[in-house]
Amino acid sequence: MIHSLRSWQKAWLLAATLLALGFASNPARAESAQDLDEGAAQSLQMLYQKSPLAENLSKKATAILVFPKIIKAGLIFGGAYGEGVLLESGRPNGYYNSVTGSWGWQAGAESFGYAVFLMNHKALRYLKQSKGWEIGTGPSIVVVDAGEAKNLTTTTLRGDAYAFIFDQQGLMASLSIEGTKISRIKR
Repeated sequence: MIHSLRSWQKAWLLAATLLALGFASNPARAESAQDLDEGAAQSLQMLYQKSPLAENLSKKATAILVFPKIIKAGLIFGGAYGEGVLLESGRPNGYYNSVTGSWGWQAGAESFGYAVFLMNHKALRYLKQSKGWEIGTGPSIVVVDAGEAKNLTTTTLRGDAYAFIFDQQGLMASLSIEGTKISRIKR
């Protein structure tokens, strides 16, 4: 009896893991460079309408890395995937993917976008020269939420990079350990 229960638990865990990773690592279709450029422009306009701080940051940023759509899913094990574009002086200058793996208590699926405002040449150089930027290493990133944005001004910002999350849809409950890696891709 105990042996069959353990076998069932292992099978269920394996199925849940494959399902979660399949959602996150298999986007509906690979985006073309033109699709990414258009998605980034639309996403930034939407973000600027909702956050004047983001628009002000864009004027001081060395570059902006925009991921218009990230798909995230998980059930114990999870993952997220999306593709984005690096904008320098408002023009595309490279394409990147964002890959996240997670483990812990989590269930659900969601989509969202995010933009990382690289505020200095050190942060931009690290992104371009690293063989994949692991969030949490390298330049410091501050994730700006709506409450925090009210207390920040462009004169009080001192970080290397600021991330804004936007257009969240779906439902994801999570208390997990997570890591994200951003890597250059060809388009």
